Amino acid sequence: MGGLREPAAPFVALGASGVAIRARLKHLTPEDVEVLRLVGDHLGKLAGRDLRARCAAGLEHDMDAWAQRKRALTGQSSSRWAGSITRATHDQWALARRAQAAQIQGLEAGVRTIAHRLSLPVGEAGTRRAPGGYRSRQEWHAKSRRLHVLAERLECERADREIGRVRVVRGSKRLLNSRHHLEAAGLNENAWRRQWEASRRFFQADGESGRRFGNETIRISPDGEVSIKLPAPLAHLANSKNGRYRLACRVVFHHRGQEWTDRIAANRSVAYRIHEDIHRRRWYLTASWQIPLVRTVPLVQVRAGGLVGVDTNADHLAVWRLDVHGNPVGRPHRFNYDLSGTAQHRDAQVRHALIRLLHFARRHGLAIAVEDLDFAAEKTREKHGRRRRFRKLISGMPVARLRARLVSMAAELGIAVVVVDPSYTSRWGAQHWQKPLTNKNTKTTRHDAAAVAIGRRALGHSIRRRTAPPRTHQSDGCGHRTVQAAPVAPGREGTRPRIPGPRTRSVRAGYGAKAGNQRTQHRSGHAAEHASWQQDPLPLSP
Repeated sequence: MGGLREPAAPFVALGASGVAIRARLKHLTPEDVEVLRLVGDHLGKLAGRDLRARCAAGLEHDMDAWAQRKRALTGQSSSRWAGSITRATHDQWALARRAQAAQIQGLEAGVRTIAHRLSLPVGEAGTRRAPGGYRSRQEWHAKSRRLHVLAERLECERADREIGRVRVVRGSKRLLNSRHHLEAAGLNENAWRRQWEASRRFFQADGESGRRFGNETIRISPDGEVSIKLPAPLAHLANSKNGRYRLACRVVFHHRGQEWTDRIAANRSVAYRIHEDIHRRRWYLTASWQIPLVRTVPLVQVRAGGLVGVDTNADHLAVWRLDVHGNPVGRPHRFNYDLSGTAQHRDAQVRHALIRLLHFARRHGLAIAVEDLDFAAEKTREKHGRRRRFRKLISGMPVARLRARLVSMAAELGIAVVVVDPSYTSRWGAQHWQKPLTNKNTKTTRHDAAAVAIGRRALGHSIRRRTAPPRTHQSDGCGHRTVQAAPVAPGREGTRPRIPGPRTRSVRAGYGAKAGNQRTQHRSGHAAEHASWQQDPLPLSP
């Protein structure tokens, strides 16, 4: 075990802390669409100004500055709209800070890797744990120049983080850059403009417990009637009392509809968001609320009946069921998914594979064991050099999305998810389990063996199988025993428990009562194993 990292202890993952359901706003009139766009554009401008003010404050922002920003927004919208905008701004700023920290970590990893490879002679081979030198002098020279570029970029990022400066683009940086490459994006200027305006709109309102139907800004009645509190500059567009606009359509939530109805009937808080899908030319409404975290099941109880080990791969989930002792049961299973195509297609493929996995686990009444994968430091091109196919492979694995989806979907079915350390699971699984589990009827792959290793680690067993000692070291003299009791084991010299029936074909039932008593071979006063072989004692005198 010299030089190997100690794996972290497995733990039971927490369930989801929130619920989000979506429904389509059907049969909207042209007046409804116009009002929705005007309200979203107006609030989007306010959100952009508030985000600029928050980014300018940096680390010096405090509660007084927050209250001042909210008062400035209240006069142009309302107190509730202003509260929703400021909270969304804080969430966006915090997300930018986390992305900045991840960027710094990636740059640090790239600088370390390049510096290490530059210190090695050209053409030196690498090891399994560290890359070798560069292949040629030309590549060495190019990487030395890149090292200076990354070092300068890292210094700038660290300086920005120290003063709290972040860079945020409302509407996504990808969509902004596609404005300069419309032909490559398959758009014209008008189509890009519609997407840009739709992505920069702000139309979300936080819930408030105790208010009517759980939200005073966007109110939805149990029968599906939607009314919106208009901002102050747009109050003249109201078609209902108290400056509200009532949509002509009715909204129906098919998923978790009864749970949503019970919640708004009790006036519990529900947050709503309205957005436009430009490609489909549809409007959607999303309702969300928090749920209390369910107390996780103890790990000992989860392990009681065994587990289902799952190995995540680029195109499938390798699954194998294990009993409580860590032994594979039945045959391995594979749940495939295709990650090509659009984002909606990839998302649907992941959901379908997880549903099949959860149905398999619920059918056997077992928990699921998965790896705590994170390829953040493995995706850099400095780590793997010219292995573009491998970097593309690990970049396409939806480990974060799959983990989040699995935990939330398993919580709904009452299935526990055990998270284990991914260290050496594929390597030791292939080394110790792939060959023993392969026969003429079952062809075990490396991924199937990794699933067994993951399940055994979740159960608290070692991954590596115990091997038999050499034949010359076996106490039976090249016999059939492979496991012997330790010298300190109590009762190791005692009589072996009696098992009814013949022990071998040559011994009849009723014989061999002292087969485990080793004292008969070197002590007097004990009968031999078979009475027919016993020799009468010789007389001492004639």
